[in-house]
Amino acid sequence: MHRITRLSIVLSGQDLVDWRKPLGWQVGYLGEKYDTWVHQPVDRPIRLFGNDFFEANTKTSWYMVPIVWMPLVIYLSWYCYTLLAQERTRLFITSDYSILVHKYSFPFIFMFGMFLWSFIEYCIHRFVFHMRPPAHNYYLIMLHFLLHGQHHKSPFDGSRLVFPPSLAAIVIGAFYLILRQMLPEGLGTSLFVGGLCGYVVYDMIHYYLHYGSPRKGSYLYGLKAYHVKHHFEHQRAGEDMRFEMPGIRASLYTNELKTSARLSEYKMFTVNNNNSDLL
Repeated sequence: MHRITRLSIVLSGQDLVDWRKPLGWQVGYLGEKYDTWVHQPVDRPIRLFGNDFFEANTKTSWYMVPIVWMPLVIYLSWYCYTLLAQERTRLFITSDYSILVHKYSFPFIFMFGMFLWSFIEYCIHRFVFHMRPPAHNYYLIMLHFLLHGQHHKSPFDGSRLVFPPSLAAIVIGAFYLILRQMLPEGLGTSLFVGGLCGYVVYDMIHYYLHYGSPRKGSYLYGLKAYHVKHHFEHQRAGEDMRFEMPGIRASLYTNELKTSARLSEYKMFTVNNNNSDLL
C-alpha cells in the first residue's frame, strides 16, 4: 500500500468537529457549514460511532466483498441456467401472450443485469449521494455523511472504500425481492445475479482507483485520474464521474444528460513511481 500524502489540513483553530469523538452525531450540528466542511478532505481515519459493534459494521477489508458475494454469484448463475433449461420460464407480455425465456438467453440477461446495476449506481450516486442536505435538518445531514459524505471527507480510509457485507446484504436483499416480485423467478434471478456481479466488479475497481498504480495510458490510468478529479476538484458534481466498470464510461449517460466534463491533468496525491508524473 502506497503512502498517501496529506490532502488538506484542518487547522486546530478552525476545526468544526472534535476528532477525538465519533463524528456521526456531530455533523448534523454543522448546519450551513456542513457542505463546505465535508468537501475539504483530510488524510486521517475517522470514527463514526461510539459503539464498537456499530463502528465495526461500517468497516471491511476489500477482499471480503468477493469472498462473500462471488460464491453466491456462481451458485445463482448455475441455478438460473438449470432453471431456464427446464423451459418453463415465460415472460407474459399480456394475459394472452408470453415469451419463452430460453437457457441460451442467460448470458445476455446476466450482462443486462450488470448494465442495469451501473445505471442504478449512477443515479444513486448523482441524485442521492451528492444531494445537498437541508442545512436545518440534523438527521438528513447525518444520513448523508454516513452514506457517502464520510468517504469524501476521508477518501483514503482503506477500511471504508467498499460496502461492508453486513450492510450490503440489506440493500442486495431488497433488490432481489423487488425483482422477484416483478419478474418470473428464472428471469428475475438471472437479472439479479448479473447486477450482483456488477456490484462486486464496481467495488473492486473503486478500491483499486484509490490504492492501485495503473500503467500510464491505460484505461484504468485515465479512470483513476477522473476519479481523483471527482474527489478533489468536482466533489459536488456527482454526475462528473465515470462508471467504475470495465468498458463502461459515464459519458454514455452524461453526454445524453448534457453533463459531460472536460478531463484535465490533476495531482494524484499518491507517491509512487507509476503515477509520479501526475504530481
